[in-house]
Amino acid sequence: MIRFSSLTKRYGPLTAVRELSLEVRPGEVYALLGPNGAGKTTALRCLATLLHPSAGTASVAGVDVTADPVGARRNLAFLAASMGLYERLSARELITYFGRLHGMDEARLSGRVDDLVDLFGIRGFADRLCGRLSTGQRQRVSLARALVHDPPALILDEPTLGLDILSGRTIYDFIARERAAGKAILFSTHQMEEVDLLADRVGVLGGGVLVAEGTAEQLMQRTGAPNLARAFLALVAGAADR
Repeated sequence: MIRFSSLTKRYGPLTAVRELSLEVRPGEVYALLGPNGAGKTTALRCLATLLHPSAGTASVAGVDVTADPVGARRNLAFLAASMGLYERLSARELITYFGRLHGMDEARLSGRVDDLVDLFGIRGFADRLCGRLSTGQRQRVSLARALVHDPPALILDEPTLGLDILSGRTIYDFIARERAAGKAILFSTHQMEEVDLLADRVGVLGGGVLVAEGTAEQLMQRTGAPNLARAFLALVAGAADR
């Protein structure tokens, strides 16, 4: 469903991501871990068609993100750490607007917006301007906006960054529900408890390179670490020593 094949992204002399290859299957949650500057966001932005790979490929539902970026976008939802909502639109207006951008039929769109408003607990502030929403409320609206066209693949960059416990729990429940519906979900995070709670498999990036991949248990066995946080530190330190 989601696939990177030897993807590389350079910024002049700097190689942010080097020959990244990984796959996320339908009904699977894959967590991408790495320290700041490891290349996580760059990789996700290439997949979301916001950046052009320097070499290699990425695809969503079999659609190459470079050859057919519009087709790829139809098959994915991308939630960035910076939400970028239109502050002069209400939450409901914003979700509806993005549904129209995806070419959704008005009758279907109206029902879908109502479903998302209920799903993410937005109804109490659905008609409030986005510029007047709290961080947690904005994140819920941003998720609804990204998901309005009900795509088969989800790309989430630090989805719970800056959220309170209740808002974070809403997103955890949503990810579990989307996995059960057969969606392929790729997310980046610094929160190890999120990985333990949500991820079927984990990839660790260090210096733009995928240095390890497997279940959390496999990564702990590989490093001899007692928990995932310790395993992550050992793997990243090993990558820095190369």
